[in-house]
Amino acid sequence: MTASITHTTHPPGPAASDAPQWEGCTFGAIVLAAFALYGIGSAIADQPIGLTLVVLNSTAVTAAGWIGFRLVRSVDRSVGLSYLVARLAEATLLAGGMLRAELADVGGADTTGYLVGMIALSIGSVPFFKTLRRHRLIPQSLATCGAYGYATLATGALLELTTGRPLTVIFAEPGGLFELALGLRMIWLGFDNRTTFGASSVSR
Repeated sequence: MTASITHTTHPPGPAASDAPQWEGCTFGAIVLAAFALYGIGSAIADQPIGLTLVVLNSTAVTAAGWIGFRLVRSVDRSVGLSYLVARLAEATLLAGGMLRAELADVGGADTTGYLVGMIALSIGSVPFFKTLRRHRLIPQSLATCGAYGYATLATGALLELTTGRPLTVIFAEPGGLFELALGLRMIWLGFDNRTTFGASSVSR
């Protein structure tokens, strides 16, 4: 009887079911939007609208980092912080490199910013997706693809930085396909283990 009363007087709060779905969909939308924002923006960076899209992309990926931090901070705060820092570094390097190349006429600044940004993103993303897999916040097979995809991306970016050969586009294909699949799934379903996210949101 006592156990039953204790259970019924502590129902799960609404944040445990509502916040993750909303933020999961937002996370997915950001992942997909980044393809268009940076892809189109970098292609027309010599025009004001192009630079605006690049800056909007940096704002979006920073928001993705914040959502990722909120998602895992209750189970592994250091992983959440590293993911947020990685996204901030990515945002700064992508926008900063493009702005330096176009406004300050620094040759190669956009390429260097992109490559270093991808390495920074990957360093934070590999442990992040391993944590998502461990706590079943997304399907384990998808999380595994994410971890390997970002590790491959970092390898390609590092090789291009050191050799000068355009290798990143080849190494980025697994990560690109993963982000496409992840974005679509997040928009449709959000994160799987909502109670983990809800506990994080409520406890803080």
